[in-house]
Amino acid sequence: MRANCWIGKHDMRVQNVPDPKILNDRDAIVRITSTAICGSDLHLYNGFIPTMESGDIVGHEFMGEVIETGRGVQNLQKGDRVVVPFPIACGSCFSCQHGLFSVCENSNPNAWMAEKMWGHSPAGLFGYSHLLGGYAGGHAEYARVPFADVGPIKVPEELTDEQVLFLSDIFPTGYMGAEMCDIQPGDTIAVWGCGPVGLLAMKSAFLLGAERVIAIDRFPERLAMAREKTGAETINYEELSVHDALKEMTGGRGPDACIDAVGMEAHAPGAIGAYDRAKQAMMLETGRPVALRQAIMACRNGGTVSVIGVYGGFIDKFPMGSVMNRSLKIRTGQCHVQRYMRPLLDRIQRGEIDPSFIITHRMRLEDAPEGFAMFLKKQDDCIKIVLKPH
Repeated sequence: MRANCWIGKHDMRVQNVPDPKILNDRDAIVRITSTAICGSDLHLYNGFIPTMESGDIVGHEFMGEVIETGRGVQNLQKGDRVVVPFPIACGSCFSCQHGLFSVCENSNPNAWMAEKMWGHSPAGLFGYSHLLGGYAGGHAEYARVPFADVGPIKVPEELTDEQVLFLSDIFPTGYMGAEMCDIQPGDTIAVWGCGPVGLLAMKSAFLLGAERVIAIDRFPERLAMAREKTGAETINYEELSVHDALKEMTGGRGPDACIDAVGMEAHAPGAIGAYDRAKQAMMLETGRPVALRQAIMACRNGGTVSVIGVYGGFIDKFPMGSVMNRSLKIRTGQCHVQRYMRPLLDRIQRGEIDPSFIITHRMRLEDAPEGFAMFLKKQDDCIKIVLKPH
């Protein structure tokens, strides 16, 4: 089959690779009909995620048709149309039983690596380094899906791929980011990052009852989409002081909750941006936490900072004094996608939201390397790319 493979930093290639096979009774093989390039895939592309090996198949947002199942998979059959969640979860461990699917205790065969870095291991993920299991990803014609009796959700034929594809990651991720804010009627929510996850967090905040959402970014096309498609007010951080603008917009109090949908590769103009880039280049910190610092400092006293942007290791100049002295709550995590797929599918079916509004580009799988370069450089107003393997 053909698959998009990581060769090295800024080097993706679509290559011929062996077809996946059933390895466990709880496996399924899915013929992929749609897959997407995620913002967190750019961390792989930029070389910030360790333990990638040349030839690894990337991609963790995908859906398709079941073509084969292991003997232990009783809830799926050949021909079923499914969306596959990006965390791989067994469904039976302590974490899974408590709905914490992205920290499944049984799905990362390389847990010892993650334990050295983080103390304990999270779940295995599709297409996201050997640190997280070394599983082949979904930028391919076919994929092996472990624990297929737990993860994939069947979707109705009347919904298009593009309406449901993002149930695999970014819609549940954005929704969880908003849910962690414990939104109350009348709340104002600030969201750093108008990429796909940030945009879906904005829509989700309104779905959960926020009165106002304020979006922070620097790219005009992203700020425009935030205004036009989600109803958010916007701040261009290259034109205004984010802290001062948020204070003014909230009567001096600050937002009730702040969502960091940016993560480890945040951009900032001026000295602080140069500082973080230099520290990261010298491996003295593994992430540039500009958005996180701003979110903490801007949030109102007693408010919540929700972190759904990806961080890999250690960060510098973390304002813990602000967190402690102002009674802030920090909530975070890779999304427990399996927990959200059914209720969010129901919202799509009821017409409450159509996540496909974020798609700006559709490309063939063969064009994935060009898609990565376009997405990284924000060319042609690129916000979200969907790839078609067949």
